[in-house]
Amino acid sequence: MKHIFQKGTDASKPTLLLLHGTGGTEQDLLPLAEMIDNEANILSVRGNILENGMPRFFKRLAEGVFDEEDLIYRTNELHEFLNEAAAKYEFDRNNIIAVGYSNGANIAASLMFHYQDSLRGASLHHPMVPRRGIELPGLTGKQVFISAGMNDPICPSQESEDLKEILENAGAAVELHWENSGHQLTISEVKAATKWYQAL
Repeated sequence: MKHIFQKGTDASKPTLLLLHGTGGTEQDLLPLAEMIDNEANILSVRGNILENGMPRFFKRLAEGVFDEEDLIYRTNELHEFLNEAAAKYEFDRNNIIAVGYSNGANIAASLMFHYQDSLRGASLHHPMVPRRGIELPGLTGKQVFISAGMNDPICPSQESEDLKEILENAGAAVELHWENSGHQLTISEVKAATKWYQAL
């Protein structure tokens, strides 16, 4: 997978896995990582799917309707890539915190839905529930931050509430942060995510 790896200055810090939104690239969230923790490793990945020329992490059938078969395949692909990257760049595979926006947040959530130990935690900006009606692995000890817009036309507020409940039912500790905004990533939600991260 096309990616950027930047080695941090403090090996005890998590590796920040950056996952862009639809149409983004591995460059998009680098300024975000700098705000969250400028001492951590950064692994920023570009999605392998193109939708009308726009990079994504998995296919969809329509707006808000995921191609589940492709989602499962791409989630496994990303999980395996993390295993390989940890070996190649010599970072702690068990200390990865995903930072995802929109489509990137959905694939990060999907990692947690399918693999118990893929992520230590995740900061999910404007995510949806990746899959419904499946049993999640035990996520006790996992930390999740969800930020959502009250007027988000792409991601209804119920999606955020449902995702929080599903993750909590699997044992994760979840903080849900609301913004009086739409689907855009706001500076105030990044600050809230940074505060959450610093308390880990």
